[in-house]
Amino acid sequence: MSTSLKDSNSSKFQVSEFILLGFPGIHSWQHWLSLPLALLYLSAIGANILILITICQDPSLQQPMYLFLGILSVVDMGLATTIMPKILALLWFDAKVISLPECFAQIYAIHCFVGMESGIFLCMAFDRYVAICHPLRYPSIVTNSLICRATLFMVLRNGLCVIPVPVLASQRSYCSKNEIDHCLCSNLGVTSLACDDRRPNSICQLVLAWVGMGSDLSLIILSYTLILRSVLRLKSAEAASKALSTCSSHLILILFYTAVVVVSVTHLAETRAPLIPVLLNVLHNIIPPSLNPMVYALRTKELRAGFQKLFDLGLHKK
Repeated sequence: MSTSLKDSNSSKFQVSEFILLGFPGIHSWQHWLSLPLALLYLSAIGANILILITICQDPSLQQPMYLFLGILSVVDMGLATTIMPKILALLWFDAKVISLPECFAQIYAIHCFVGMESGIFLCMAFDRYVAICHPLRYPSIVTNSLICRATLFMVLRNGLCVIPVPVLASQRSYCSKNEIDHCLCSNLGVTSLACDDRRPNSICQLVLAWVGMGSDLSLIILSYTLILRSVLRLKSAEAASKALSTCSSHLILILFYTAVVVVSVTHLAETRAPLIPVLLNVLHNIIPPSLNPMVYALRTKELRAGFQKLFDLGLHKK
């Protein structure tokens, strides 16, 4: 065990760095996971960049639905980049050491990007609600100004509200053990090493999860319930099918969003299979960013047409 200890003002010892052990229970062969994780990361970055370029270059995609999708792509790339370079460095180069400031910064970034992802899903649900339930008022309600204000609100809300999480974690006393049985700095995983009372951290984690993201999820469910009720009233089967097809992409992705609750519960329950919450934690941060572009590309005709135009333009330039 790496000690890396220094004297603190309270005459106790305080660790100066943490050691990330990786995936619990499979340390001897965890490096084999680096290939699928690296492929997921590269696909997430490449596909989201492709979506951004397509939306920027195709005037027909300058619509609120696709602008929200572009913002989601930026958030997804930020979320994936927050964790994957460090995980791959650990698996490939055995770079297990992480400083305390770097660890607390990663905790902040993860919570911030996950919260923003939740907020963008809510904005997309609201956009579909207005488009389907109030189509005549849609152009006057969902404007570029509304998109800018909603995005700014989500950035400020999550950027400010999650500050207590790393601050509380940094105030704990880490006086002996500094090995984290995880491949990233999760709030509960780090504070479990504290020598003093970590209940404030657990309470803060639960409050943020249920009040912040729980409220987003409740409003998302409400939006799609109202959409479904409105769709069922449509007399035209073709119109109903088109409306449901538009929403299905969002619903597929929101299923992964609920994994946050599972991760929180399994951490607090101190499960006997510690690999499961760790794996869920990592997959929740990397699968949606790599899955989002594929889901929208396969299910959105306008976006597929935009991809084709982009590739045709590239071929013509050659």
